[in-house]
Amino acid sequence: MIRIESVTKRYPDGTVAVDRLSLEIPDRAITVLVGPSGCGKTTTLRMINRMVEPTEGSILLDGTDIRQQPVNTLRRSMGYVIQHAGLFQHRTILDNIATVPRLLGTPKKEARARAAELMERVGLDASLAKRYPYQLSGGQQQRVGVARALAADPPVLLMDEPFSAVDPVVRKGLQDELLRIQGELGKTIVFVTHDIDEAIKLGTRVAVLRTGGRLAQFAPPADLLSAPADAFVEDFLGADRGIRRLSFFPSVDLQLQTAPVVGIDADAARLAAVSHAPWLLVTDLDGRPLGWSEPERLTAGAIDRERLLDFGRPFVPGTDSLRTALDGAVLSPTGWAVAVDGEGRAVGVVSQQVIGEAIRAAHSRAANGAYADTDVKAVR
Repeated sequence: MIRIESVTKRYPDGTVAVDRLSLEIPDRAITVLVGPSGCGKTTTLRMINRMVEPTEGSILLDGTDIRQQPVNTLRRSMGYVIQHAGLFQHRTILDNIATVPRLLGTPKKEARARAAELMERVGLDASLAKRYPYQLSGGQQQRVGVARALAADPPVLLMDEPFSAVDPVVRKGLQDELLRIQGELGKTIVFVTHDIDEAIKLGTRVAVLRTGGRLAQFAPPADLLSAPADAFVEDFLGADRGIRRLSFFPSVDLQLQTAPVVGIDADAARLAAVSHAPWLLVTDLDGRPLGWSEPERLTAGAIDRERLLDFGRPFVPGTDSLRTALDGAVLSPTGWAVAVDGEGRAVGVVSQQVIGEAIRAAHSRAANGAYADTDVKAVR
């Protein structure tokens, strides 16, 4: 969809923001531009919709140079989302979202109906429609910004650090929402961030830029983590890139143990049968985990919930990655991770040792090309 060919942006004072950048941005995918301050991420994004004009080189949209169409027409064909959402404070949420369709001549009633549909799509309650931006939280405002960018159904969506101004919990929710929306709509998204974790989570492909606007590496996130192009990319990825890479390995093949899982109403015979286990996971009457206990501390019909150890963060086999499973084992005081189903009911437990063996097997399969991009995306 978008091809950047040997593009340079040089300012009158001689500063080079982007230096001979060439990228082929795939259709219906999320391409993330990431790098340190001064690497030309935002400048590159703004050149795509001609908010900044390149000094040299060409940018092609569907094979046509973007300079061959009027700039306003080009910009209206691209959604644009920025930090703090950039909403019109004097307009209601519904009218903010309907802005571009109205500029394109869509009747007010039809534009507002489209805006109401998009509010639901981005997870905004209909009761917020008549409110103003200052009456919304930061996360809600960012959702409005995404909805407004989607209102004219553009094939291209440009996003300039849209989630960087919100807290980590809200940010994760917005990232998940973007992935959900992208799964439904299949837009061509160019996303700028300085956060490598965000780039790895969201990107179909990630472009790492050096200071001065030169491309260091352009690859799928899993390839980036497994084979950094040079020391600069390796340093930028950070010392824990091995842990991050586990996000691309599924947990579906983990060998779970069910014997150490006992209900809070377990009788003496059941407890005796599993008394050899170092730890027992106690569940409530619905099968949801309550905590860990040593077998000798349990007495049939008299399990003390207050004395149970925290079970850490559970994972869902096949849905969550090996990174999530390992995290659950590390957080658990017993060193065992708890596996649950989609309803939160315990389906088994797994030790750090077994997870370690699964990690080694996953590395071997990855080296043989066993994981396709579509497979690893599913377990993030």
